[in-house]
Amino acid sequence: MAKDMTLLWGSSSPPCWRIQIMLEEKQLQGYNQKLLSFEKMEHKSQEVLDMNPRGQLPAFKCGNHILNESYAACFFLENQYKSQGTKLIPDSPDAQALMYQRMFEVLTLHQKMVCVIYYNYMVPEGERHDSAIQRNKEALTAELKLWEGYLNKTDCYLTGKEFTLADVLVFPVIAYIFHSGLCSERYPALAKYYNSLKDRPSIKATWPPTWQSTPAQDTLKTV
Repeated sequence: MAKDMTLLWGSSSPPCWRIQIMLEEKQLQGYNQKLLSFEKMEHKSQEVLDMNPRGQLPAFKCGNHILNESYAACFFLENQYKSQGTKLIPDSPDAQALMYQRMFEVLTLHQKMVCVIYYNYMVPEGERHDSAIQRNKEALTAELKLWEGYLNKTDCYLTGKEFTLADVLVFPVIAYIFHSGLCSERYPALAKYYNSLKDRPSIKATWPPTWQSTPAQDTLKTV
């Protein structure tokens, strides 16, 4: 089954990591894969453009189907292999509603994280302002406090006691934030969630290789 799948990916990219975790959870190991370097601009290669005209990673092909958006790929894999591996969409309407809410809500967290971590990369030097940097940090702090509150009300995972599609999609963002220096003491519920999931087999097996060889950053230590 997995032999007709191809994933072109970049290390530590949350969208790429989501698909990798999903494939592990659905017991679809053995797929064709290739790690590409963002620094070397390999995501703009013809190999990627043939699958993803935007020149972005991931680029994912399952049989004849190309699914480059991580949410689309994860939904597709769950629907196609729902009886295999981990069941990732709960039966309970309450749990389903919470799962869908959290998995789409994390897009806001991701966007606010990017605004802080990559501000200097996105904004030309002459246009940077300390006030903008501070506003971005305040917006991220407010968002993180929301998630801290959410996780204070759950048991183990985002929807309760079951690992779901929400965890597949949200965990890579939370992990990226902690790798960027978020203070565990300031956000204990987020830290508990992160630490409880990082050794899950599907996550451990797909841990970003660049993180294994480079120390964590301190960009978010004051957030």
